[in-house]
Formats: sequence, structure tokens, C-alpha cells
Amino acid sequence: MTARRQGHPLRATIIDLVAPVAVYYGARGLGASLWVALIAGAALPAAGVLVDLLARRRADAMGLLILAALAASTVASLVSGSPRALLARDGLTTGAWAGYMYLSLLARRPATYVVSRPLLEGRRIFDAAARAWVRPAAVSWEEIWERTPRFRRIWRMCTIIWATAILADAVTRVVMALALPVGLIPALGGALWPVTFLVLQVVTNVYFARSGLWGILRTGQAGAGTYAAGI
Repeated sequence: MTARRQGHPLRATIIDLVAPVAVYYGARGLGASLWVALIAGAALPAAGVLVDLLARRRADAMGLLILAALAASTVASLVSGSPRALLARDGLTTGAWAGYMYLSLLARRPATYVVSRPLLEGRRIFDAAARAWVRPAAVSWEEIWERTPRFRRIWRMCTIIWATAILADAVTRVVMALALPVGLIPALGGALWPVTFLVLQVVTNVYFARSGLWGILRTGQAGAGTYAAGI
């Protein structure tokens, strides 16, 4: 993941998802042509990725995938003469995210583990049996990762769940870009991600509860128990 996404996930979300929609409708409201509005909206995430790549001074897999997706949609639009290919860019960039998550399964740590660790490690979890918020075991996630195969399987499966759902989101965006009225697509695309994210949150937490993740964090090792994440 890029430095921008690692350090400022909310800002990255705004830049990549919300800002392009706002720029598109703002440009259209000011009288810009459809092509100008679409290109202006696409320029924001592309600029963010370029800034990340320049700041890191080395190639970033996710950033390169996003730039490739944006370039492909732009070229397809110019060749076909249709703005629908440019509208499909959100589907292509979202598909790039899914591809990145699948590829992370080949890395030492899968994407969902890398993202979730700074957010959840050390946080209280809810012990359903005791009906109380309790502190997790005083063991780092890295220690649990190294000695608990079940913990590793959980995070790899979680990454598969997220990658598959994001891929479905990407396919939906491409279908919308090809089939729906052009003026509706940016708004519907902006509304689709919160729905996808909400569904993923529910599915992920149900999976974590059933797989025993919270119990592992509570005891520092694989074991029975029903827990939930907390602050």
C-alpha cells in the first residue's frame, strides 16, 4: 500500500472515491463538457498516486496498478470515442485493489493483516461469556502469527473475502458504466462503495467470531471462546 494510504486512510478514501464525484458534478455545474468533467475527476486519484510514488522514490505495486488502470480507461475512451470507457475507470481501479489483495496472499503478510494490525492490536475485545470488555493477551500479533497457524489462516481467508467482494464491486462498476445513463454513473459509483464496505464489515465480523479470532487475541493462542472487537 502507498504511504498516503497507510498513514491517512480517511484522506485516501476522500481523494480516491468522494473527490472525483464532487469534481465531476462541480465541473458539469459550471458548464464544462462531459469529457472535461470526467478527466478532471480522474486526475485527482492519479495525482495522489504520482505524489506517493515520487515521495517514496521507488515503485509501489498498488500505485502502479492504479495508474495502469487509469491509463487503460483513458486510452480506451480516446480510441472508442465513448465516455463510457472513461467512466469504467472506477471499476478498473477497484479491480486493481482486488488484484493487489489477491497478490498479497503470496507475500509474508496478507493485506488485511497489514491494514488491521495498527487499527486493532492492543484494543479491548468483548468477552460474550463474561459480558464485559477485556484486554487482549499481552502478546504481539507478530508473535501470534509466528506460532499459531490458525491465526495465519484466518487472515489469509479474510483477505480472500475482501478481495472477492471488492472484485464483485469492480465488476458492478464496469457494468454500470456500460449500461446506465452517463449522468447517473458517478453518483451511483460513489454510493456503491459505502454499501460494499458495510456488507464487508458485517461479513468480516461474523467470520472473525466464528473462526475464533477474538478468542485467539484474548488468550494469545488458538482456543474456544466468543469475543468481539472493541476500542
